[in-house]
Amino acid sequence: MSVNRLAYFYDKIRKDLDRTVQFWRQHSQDEEYGGFFNCLSKEGKVYDETKHVWLQARQVWMYARLYNEMERFRNEDLLQGAIRGADFLMKNVRDPDTYKCSLIVTREGNPIKIQRTLFSECFYLMAMSEVARATGIEKYKKEALAMMDKIIGWIQVHGEGLGRPKLSGKRPCSMLAIPMMTLCIIDQLITMDPSLKYDDLTEWALEDTLKHVQRNGTIILETTTCDGKEMSGCAGRLMLPGHAIEAGWFLLRHATRSGDDELKRMAINSFIVCPFEYGWDMEYGGLFYFMDADGWSPVQLEWDMKLWWAHNEALIAFLMAYKETKDPAHLDKFAQIFDYSYSHFVDEKNGEWLGYLRRDGSVSLDFKGGPWKGCFHVPRSLMMCEQMLKELLQSTE
Repeated sequence: MSVNRLAYFYDKIRKDLDRTVQFWRQHSQDEEYGGFFNCLSKEGKVYDETKHVWLQARQVWMYARLYNEMERFRNEDLLQGAIRGADFLMKNVRDPDTYKCSLIVTREGNPIKIQRTLFSECFYLMAMSEVARATGIEKYKKEALAMMDKIIGWIQVHGEGLGRPKLSGKRPCSMLAIPMMTLCIIDQLITMDPSLKYDDLTEWALEDTLKHVQRNGTIILETTTCDGKEMSGCAGRLMLPGHAIEAGWFLLRHATRSGDDELKRMAINSFIVCPFEYGWDMEYGGLFYFMDADGWSPVQLEWDMKLWWAHNEALIAFLMAYKETKDPAHLDKFAQIFDYSYSHFVDEKNGEWLGYLRRDGSVSLDFKGGPWKGCFHVPRSLMMCEQMLKELLQSTE
């Protein structure tokens, strides 16, 4: 792959990041009550004032991370947007007694729904820790660390305290999202404060993630038994190629920093390459959303849709794999995903990406922000890819 091709990717992605950030800064800020409008049309118009906490927290994190790591985004207005968003979260979404966070709140911040998982809390932690990194203000750091203590407690007792009823038919299981999210928040806190140590928790998260590698490394299952065996039924056969690929770059980043070559190979081969190979639609292009390990029809009605975030994760993963190995096959895959994404998802006129396509690539839902899509996957992917491409181009000079 020529330097000119890398420069082409870099230029397109840099411009796309600028458009994307501008879209959210122009349309999503709630100046009256704080926080952000999440539900935005293709053109950026607010069609619902409900606020979704995953997206509120992710947008805070995204603004602060851009401020911290990208020179052209290091401006006071962006930082103040992150701070106002963090303050909205602190004031409205966390229960002061239980530390559980709402999933959905009104525009003013009144709770509507709480989820019996720990993901709202993980994104809350990410927001607080990145704002602490940007500002040096102790209250945000203390908030992040206090939440980490709660999350560790919930993990150690298998979700006790999250409000889940104990049902006799419920089988104990390992869900891929839990250990990979744990790796994410450990990395986040150490980025905020390199003196922090979570060695035992990291070891647990790595071991639990690797339980999901099945059938001699050829598939990644979303759910396994607690001792790493396949489970029966549709849930036991479920695969999400995009989710596996995302876990892959989490693992690859950890393996690179720790010098673990065996984990690096597994991250690339089992978590990135294999899910891409079985997840790519050979007829229409793009990554399938859900798949069944034995080839049954998945029970999820949207199984064959093409979603933005899976392609965002695949761009990060294959460019990271290329950066670490210099294997041109990984850059070829990056180019394949890039070409599909920029011919289907990207809206150069209005900014940001469309999120939901039918199998044939036609648009199913044309909003830019909704209950599960906000200012996170697109700008995070573009930011990380721009940073990696810049390093690759500099290394060729």
